Order: sequence, then structure tokens, then C-alpha cells
Amino acid sequence: MPLAIPFAPGDLVVAVLHSPRERLWGRLLGLEASGIALRGLDLASWEEVLRLARSGELDQIALGTRFLPMHRLEVLYVDELSSGVPSLGETFRDRTGLDPDVFLGGNPASR
Repeated sequence: MPLAIPFAPGDLVVAVLHSPRERLWGRLLGLEASGIALRGLDLASWEEVLRLARSGELDQIALGTRFLPMHRLEVLYVDELSSGVPSLGETFRDRTGLDPDVFLGGNPASR
């Protein structure tokens, strides 16, 4: 029986990378055996991103579209409610008043 993959283009995800260690949040654009394509940002600057978004300084936020080779990917999470803790997307919406789908450039499935 084949393993069901719970990731689809357009999903909000958290990617944990190694060498160097990074944690990224964003919209999954594609998933293949060679790697993933992601539009998002490094979580090291999460509080600064929330502050800039809340104050309307969206042009100061370094969003990027990246291809991440599979050999760097340690783990990939769907950004979802877990054990009562809100997702990063929900936190972004609650703390900035902005829709994370719009912030990250819209849902690619709707294009």
C-alpha cells in the first residue's frame, strides 16, 4: 500500500534544514524527490517579521522563493494547530491582521 503524502502545493509548511541549520515558514510550491520549492522566510526573524507586518512595512520583509534540495531537508511539517498551539499562519493572522495567503503571494493553486 503506497504511503499517502499529506503535502500539496499551496500548503503552509515549516521546513527544518541542516548544514547550516535553518527553519523556514512559507507556502509549499512543489515537492519532488530532488527537493521542495518554497516561498517564505527564515523563522530566525519571526518576531521582527510580525512587527514589520503589523506596522505596514511589508517592503522591509525578506520573502524569498527557494528550491531546497532533499539532502538538506531534515523534516517538513504542515503548518497546523497542534496540541492546542495555533499554527504559525494563525499566529501571523492574529498578530498582524493580515492573511498569510495574501502575504505569501496568494494561493498558487488558484493561478
